[in-house]
Amino acid sequence: MAKLGIRPLGDKVIVERLAAEDVTSGGIVLPDSAKEKPRRGTVRAIGDGKLLDSGKRADLQVKRDDQVLFGSYAGSEVKINGKEYLILDESDILAILES
Repeated sequence: MAKLGIRPLGDKVIVERLAAEDVTSGGIVLPDSAKEKPRRGTVRAIGDGKLLDSGKRADLQVKRDDQVLFGSYAGSEVKINGKEYLILDESDILAILES
């Protein structure tokens, strides 16, 4: 994977959203206006961890290339090198998907 050109700080995580579904499970083709933004994505970069009162950093529970679930309205959308990403707090991530 090419370098993003951006490094998240603290407990921030950069996630690339998975593509939206074009067809429902019942076979109905969805127009762009009806597609929900996916709440799944791939972690592309992580920060150094949350700064604790002791001055140490807490390790993040997610790592690069993890598949994750996050809330519908979580994070901030940014465009980097023509691609859209989300910058999330680690606490906005609900789960890591296991394969």
